[in-house]
Amino acid sequence: MISYRRSGGGEMASMPDEALPRVLLSDQAYEVVRRSILDGTLAPGDRIVESEIARRLGVSQAPVREAVKRLAHEGLITSMPRRGSYVTQISTDDVDDAREVRAMLEEAAAREAVTHFDAAARRRLEGFVDGMRKAAESEDLAAFRAADMGFHRTVVELSGNVYLPRLWDVMESRLLSLRVVGDPGFTGSWAEMAESHQDLIELLASGNRGRAAAAFHDHAAGMERPGRPNQDG
Repeated sequence: MISYRRSGGGEMASMPDEALPRVLLSDQAYEVVRRSILDGTLAPGDRIVESEIARRLGVSQAPVREAVKRLAHEGLITSMPRRGSYVTQISTDDVDDAREVRAMLEEAAAREAVTHFDAAARRRLEGFVDGMRKAAESEDLAAFRAADMGFHRTVVELSGNVYLPRLWDVMESRLLSLRVVGDPGFTGSWAEMAESHQDLIELLASGNRGRAAAAFHDHAAGMERPGRPNQDG
């Protein structure tokens, strides 16, 4: 197991050992640490000890150091001179800013996606909705989040704008780490959340660009259902 010291000297958080092939080590170290941050194994404030990660993965510190730099660039890790690197703390301002940018991005994407919506697009999107339904039934949050992100990225791709998917890629890690998508603290119905995505599909199919854009904006901003501030999907 790979262990991480909790901030404040608390108990160690652990993640499974993983044997890495001697190729693209920095990419694989990056994926291991990134996944542990996004699935909550590494909590905000946990210290990242490069030497320990390298020892557990059986690699030198160089690829791990490069992985940490990439994660710091994405905002998932905060590195401080002479103090080390830590999983970035979540602030209300960070969440609000990410939610605002996501809402603007999805509004723009949906407006254009309407003009590219066809039977193939419906099949792809409904596949993700089915995945969310199954995940809700089995209470598998990780699977729900994966299907949720796949749904929204597909809509961004359907926009036909080559820059929007790139912006989404920049945002994706932060949307997950800040719990702007698939918030584990959401107390509503995950089944209803899945169905809200089916409603979005029907709006794309309607051909009404303005209504679709407004619906995706409100969905991303968590404004669909009053009294449910954590609704994000």
